Amino acid sequence: MNNRKPAYKLVIVESPAKARTISKFLGRTYKVEASNGHVRDLPKSQLGVDVEHGFEPKYITIRGRGDVLERIRKEARGAKSIILATDPDREGEAISWHLATILGIDPQSACRVEFNEITEKTVKSSIKTPRQINMQLVDAQQARRVLDRLVGYKISPLLWAKIKKGLSAGRVQSVATRMVVDREHEIETFEPEEYWHVSATLRSGAQRMEARLYALDGKRVQIDNAQQAEAARARIEQGSFTIKSVKRSERRKHPAPPFTTSNLQQEASRKLGFTTAKTMQIAQQLYEGVDIEGRGTLGLISYIRTDSVRLSEEAVAGAREMIAERYGAEFVPEKPNVYKGRKSAQDAHEAIRPANLDLRPEDIKASLTRDQFNLYRLVYLRFVACQMADAVYETQQIEVASASGVTLRCTGERMKFAGFTAVYEEGRDEPEEETAGGMMDVQEGSEAKVEATDATQHFTQAPPRYTEASLVRALEEKGIGRPSTYAPTISTILARGYVMREKKQLFPTELGVMITDMMKEYFSDIVDIAFTAGMEEQLDDVEAGKRQWREVISEFYGPFEKTLEHAEQSIEKVEIKDEVSDVVCDQCGAMMVYKLGRFGRFLACPNFPACRNTKAIQVEIAAPCPKCGGKLLEKTSRKGRKFYGCERYPECDFVSWEMPVEQKCPKCGGYMVFKRGKKENYYLCANEACREKIPAPAEDEEKE
Repeated sequence: MNNRKPAYKLVIVESPAKARTISKFLGRTYKVEASNGHVRDLPKSQLGVDVEHGFEPKYITIRGRGDVLERIRKEARGAKSIILATDPDREGEAISWHLATILGIDPQSACRVEFNEITEKTVKSSIKTPRQINMQLVDAQQARRVLDRLVGYKISPLLWAKIKKGLSAGRVQSVATRMVVDREHEIETFEPEEYWHVSATLRSGAQRMEARLYALDGKRVQIDNAQQAEAARARIEQGSFTIKSVKRSERRKHPAPPFTTSNLQQEASRKLGFTTAKTMQIAQQLYEGVDIEGRGTLGLISYIRTDSVRLSEEAVAGAREMIAERYGAEFVPEKPNVYKGRKSAQDAHEAIRPANLDLRPEDIKASLTRDQFNLYRLVYLRFVACQMADAVYETQQIEVASASGVTLRCTGERMKFAGFTAVYEEGRDEPEEETAGGMMDVQEGSEAKVEATDATQHFTQAPPRYTEASLVRALEEKGIGRPSTYAPTISTILARGYVMREKKQLFPTELGVMITDMMKEYFSDIVDIAFTAGMEEQLDDVEAGKRQWREVISEFYGPFEKTLEHAEQSIEKVEIKDEVSDVVCDQCGAMMVYKLGRFGRFLACPNFPACRNTKAIQVEIAAPCPKCGGKLLEKTSRKGRKFYGCERYPECDFVSWEMPVEQKCPKCGGYMVFKRGKKENYYLCANEACREKIPAPAEDEEKE
């Protein structure tokens, strides 16, 4: 009889990468297996929710996970204990619960651990303190899953029957689509209002300054038309001015808080050009572990799905010590910087931060891909900056007045102390209007002569279209979705063809507008922002143990079922015609039409299935091929990276990762490429021996 005791403890995580990293820390007494994400879910071929019996979900093994589960069961049979170490959020808790159910583990036993960061210290510490599975987290996840299944499974067939096969109407994605559609409507109906800026160039002694009209006859003035602007100019030109006051003060600028999930997605979009999906993919790699030369596999950042700006005392103390050592004591604030999160934040985890400050981005650059390095550097610098001293600016406001009642103002500013800006400054979705100039050495009571005047016409601008970054911010501000849902929501509405992305901006498609209009008319609650935000709060209440998940679903489903019945009887079938292109099918001569496929838009022959000809959509850029003079096309590599190549390939092998422009280099005559800078865009000579740089014209601001 074999009385040998099991030799190892089995730890189950989601991903193979995470498993490899943790295995290294735990040693031979542990075996680490990966479930590859969820192992059970609702069936795809049926509703999978018993609405007659308490909305009981019917879970089945996900297709393709059978072999994974068999391997886990085999290892479980030989283990002396099983530890479930899936991600520390609702989804991770649900995966652990499903695994516990499959493996016959009591959810109330000490079987669950979580790692906020995958470092040796955290892993070894956490593995010693297992807890029960948190059924409140599990129930909140089940409530979301069942709610989304009821909405999608009941409404989607209506869309198939009335509009087009293959459509879907998710709960959060429908609201996100509506927001893009509503913004487009705002832009289309926007009526610009005219306004003018009237300014003057003044000289006082040796100082020359630009001042803007502030008041006429003691009243703050707003110039609305050319007549008012010319009248104001005339009064300035006729006046004799004196410097009435010179006020100096100090302005302090605080560092931005450490990253939450949504902040990270927004900043990666602004500074790195990443989509939300790409940001989360790269961030997941950094969290789970990267092979660092000489160090092995290490988790580089803390958990990436969080809405909290809270930081541990240990992390803050480490940052303050490092800042003092690297930048100087004056860069360390007297007290640690503490940030206040959103009222609706769950605050379950710390903010996103580097797991080890000793791993400087530049020191491990060789071990990271370009995208990993750029995102890690962003997280690292943002965290360091958030614990640094304020930037301090000296400001000046000069008021210049004439006896005829004209008041002009001139503002100036200069940096007194760099503070956190020595390391990092937050990006912006919209450029900030620059109004302050340099500091002026002028005295009160001195004369100021008018050298020139100017009146510039402006118009108020329509609200900008959403980018992925600004849509994430809007979803968060309105309480729609949670950190784990932003990226998949945006990916879904793009993949379904409800929204399209062009030069970072999001546009609703005809299909997206049509579905949104139908949803507004027949399912107003589903696409109502306040209603959806309220549902998120109810899910949070389930997580907090304040409500039962079945009760939440029941309250929703009664009214929804009646709405569904009315919609089925009332909605009329709509015919969607394909958009015709100007490309002729080279097989049958028909004008090809635009279609939406798995990898985006493409051209197809309208005579399908008789003619099955398809073509990729070619995007031509303005610059000619520098090598042969032919057309240059925008292309995509196998890894999804954009590049530019000649249409005559393979006869002409010209290729460039940067977009060539029509402008020739003024120094050597070679071709130039468009580059996006931190403060301004520019053209750079592609000739390595030259590298001449010139500012890009304003009309090139939107180039990728």
